[in-house]
Amino acid sequence: MGSDTDGVIVSARSIRESPLGLDLTEGQCQIIADAASAICLDVGARLLEEGHSDDTLYMVLSGSLEVVKPTGGGDSVTLQLLHSGDMAGILGFVDGVPHSAGIRALTQCELIGLSRHDLEGLIGQHPELVYQVMRAVVRAAHRILGKMNTQFVEMSNYISKQHGRY
Repeated sequence: MGSDTDGVIVSARSIRESPLGLDLTEGQCQIIADAASAICLDVGARLLEEGHSDDTLYMVLSGSLEVVKPTGGGDSVTLQLLHSGDMAGILGFVDGVPHSAGIRALTQCELIGLSRHDLEGLIGQHPELVYQVMRAVVRAAHRILGKMNTQFVEMSNYISKQHGRY
């Protein structure tokens, strides 16, 4: 029932407080909690590896993680920091594509993992619930895309030294 090897159970409250819980009832939060698993990471532990695929959506409950991309020669660059309320693994969850970057814990972290298989198992009995979860996933992806677009414009302006900001 929504637990990892340490016996940590995902609660309806933790779902309610995650990005998934925004449009869910208490009963729906409990259904997702029962389907989800708790994940605890120590500092430096990897959540995802670049190039690997999985079908799990991750929601950060506490702690900080960094999204890293190797640059060659054993070096990497931090693309983004993830904190409480952020989601990770969205594209792998939606369509199974390999991860374009890795994610590692900067602090001790608690996350919730929800596999696509487990969510799809709810479609027959709880189609409204599955719709609301996917709506939350799209909302999170849209927010990330908006941030990336803003960063691209800022970088482009910086490089071309336009608009008198730099």
